[in-house]
Amino acid sequence: MDKPELERPRAARKAAVLAGTGAMDASRLGELLSTLAAKLRAALAEEAEQGRLAPWLAAGFCAGVLLYFVAPTEPSWIAAVLFFAGVASLGFYLRERVFAWALTALVAAIGAGFMVGTLRGAAAAHPVLSAPTTTVTLLGFVEARDASIRSDRIVLRVTKPDPKSKQAIPERVRLAFRKGLAPAVGEHIEVRARLRPLVGPVRPGGYDFAIGAYFSGLGATGFVLGRSKVAPTDIASPIGIRINARIDTMRRGLAERIRATLPGDTGGIAAALVTGIRDHISHDANEAMRISGLYHVISISGLHMALVAGVLFALIRGGLALVPGLALRHPIKKHAALTALAGVTFYLLLSGAEVATQRSYIMIAIVLAGVLIDRPALTLRTLAAAVVVTLIISPDAVLNPGFQMSFAATLALISFYERWIPFVSAPPPVGASAIGAWSTRTGKWLLLGAATSFIAGLATAIYAAFHFHRLAPYGVLANVLSMPLIGLVIMPGALLGVILLPFGFDVIGWTVMGYGIEGMIRVATFVTSLGGAEGRIAAFSAGAVLLGTLALLLLAIPATWLRLAGLADCGDRGCVDVERPALRRDDRRRGDVVALRVADGTLSIHASKSDRFTTENWLAASGLPPTARRSSFACDQHGCVGKLADGSLIAIPKTASGLLEDCGRAALIVANRNVPLSCASAVIDRRTLSTIGAVALKKTASGWEAFPSRAPNADRPWYGRAKAADANALARLNPIRETKQTAPLAPPAEITGETPAPDAPEDLDDQ
Repeated sequence: MDKPELERPRAARKAAVLAGTGAMDASRLGELLSTLAAKLRAALAEEAEQGRLAPWLAAGFCAGVLLYFVAPTEPSWIAAVLFFAGVASLGFYLRERVFAWALTALVAAIGAGFMVGTLRGAAAAHPVLSAPTTTVTLLGFVEARDASIRSDRIVLRVTKPDPKSKQAIPERVRLAFRKGLAPAVGEHIEVRARLRPLVGPVRPGGYDFAIGAYFSGLGATGFVLGRSKVAPTDIASPIGIRINARIDTMRRGLAERIRATLPGDTGGIAAALVTGIRDHISHDANEAMRISGLYHVISISGLHMALVAGVLFALIRGGLALVPGLALRHPIKKHAALTALAGVTFYLLLSGAEVATQRSYIMIAIVLAGVLIDRPALTLRTLAAAVVVTLIISPDAVLNPGFQMSFAATLALISFYERWIPFVSAPPPVGASAIGAWSTRTGKWLLLGAATSFIAGLATAIYAAFHFHRLAPYGVLANVLSMPLIGLVIMPGALLGVILLPFGFDVIGWTVMGYGIEGMIRVATFVTSLGGAEGRIAAFSAGAVLLGTLALLLLAIPATWLRLAGLADCGDRGCVDVERPALRRDDRRRGDVVALRVADGTLSIHASKSDRFTTENWLAASGLPPTARRSSFACDQHGCVGKLADGSLIAIPKTASGLLEDCGRAALIVANRNVPLSCASAVIDRRTLSTIGAVALKKTASGWEAFPSRAPNADRPWYGRAKAADANALARLNPIRETKQTAPLAPPAEITGETPAPDAPEDLDDQ
């Protein structure tokens, strides 16, 4: 505007603008855009100067690995390599143009992640079981052993499959035993077992157990009938199994030694913290730790690795610093880093080297390597390197909740400490008394501990809610009260016990450790007793997790005003919430597992005792506790009938006569067998489930809308399909009827309540 126009009264200027006389012309709009572009270039230049582009490349690498897993069919590794090489070459030629180079580098990082996924997928390729087997006899070496709440499990490397089996038996299978019956690692055994394909998601949108099992080299899962027996063999045990056997013997011997000093849950938790064996922790203690937000303490991960490395580093460096000749003439900091690296490597082996522990070890190893080469130890670039290395080793980790939560928490904490370290390291005021200085440091330490727990909990909340459907409202309180015990008593006591073990005085360390664990259990029990301590949340879409991840990256990585972009929110519940299905069907177990959404909005579940994992998962996805399980199905010897909220009847026939009666009269037939094409009702049968896996259905005015866990036209190696993908697998959900449907099927008159089916043998293969 010119000066006379600016001098007009406000009302006159407003009228002029509305009339078009004060409208901004194209040149002024261009000037505004140029100014914004200049500010953006300056901000990006500052980001590059501070080394903030590397974390974005790691994020792009993660995105590329994720793209590999969401592809409907197995990609060609040759095409992936060529794409990455082409984009990387383009980036080299554009290196003088900052914006073009940065964009090309991000695309190249995505291509690199996709390439790593395809190459690792090609390297891991192996046959998997395509259908359940009858009872088979297997001989093989016990390669590994672990436990779940209700069973013991082993990985069996098969040396002699059952020749009577109609299917080829994979080389490595996971088998479940009843609690306490699993053989020792390294033994060559003979077992009678029933096998089935790798277990997929128990509900649409749920975690796909088959992916992790496939990339671990497993080809089937199953359960053992009875006991195993040692079988003679002329085959030499592989060296890897012999090493595993020695480590497992050491771990279990140490766990028993700890439990001999510390009985009950105290000993069980102590053994879990030192050896990773969680067999002896009671269900009540597990629940208290989960509800209070302290369960991460039991699972050996970043916290434990950092404490072990930190304590060893501080002890060795402090001890060497007491010797002036060593401190002045030798790089004692590097000597301490090497010792800490050796210590955490031993801890990795001692704890069983689970996936979460491996990720934490990689992170700590990179940090200590930075100390050895005189580089900053804990930065966003270090975290980016740890992410890339972890995904190169285990690309399936990108889908694992432990990976997502550990790196989200680390990213948030590094970003926080970078901004607030001046406040933490600032000395007490000049002239302050000793008591005042001590009070200031103590207050900062307590405030920092509370902030650390709050930030880590906030950064991981969306992943915990998505995967486990649980939140810990008082998690900050529990962690603030427990961290002094964990950092100053429990983990130092564990380290002391391991150090004193060769001298026979390890009981001192375990006793010290026990005092801290008892205090932590009291904290967990207290927090659990508070009103509203058990936070549950219903399932929501993966899109919300992606948005939350993007917001976290935008808030944590930028060093300039660009981080304000992270404050942008979805703004609409529609992008987070998902439709609540009227019916769910799972084929994970031997029998039928069907859940109906009834009139009051809760779930009515038809299942046997052996389907506890599926039912608890479905209840959790609905925001309900396991005790909310109920059933309103009416059953007789021919099958069961349930009713939806709109009165539609769902039939689960068990016999041919029951199927004949239900067809054409029920709104939907759910059968664990193939239903003839002549059946006029909507159908979900064995043929359908073998293609789509678990499925959720929603009844609409136009028919049934399906949400399968696996798309009918998709096929990946871990699916284990006996036949090719079938895009028409769901065609029978909405059959075309030429005649009007008959009256709805009514429950048998003599049925006044549910008649439970006979108890099936407990399926102990909980994954």
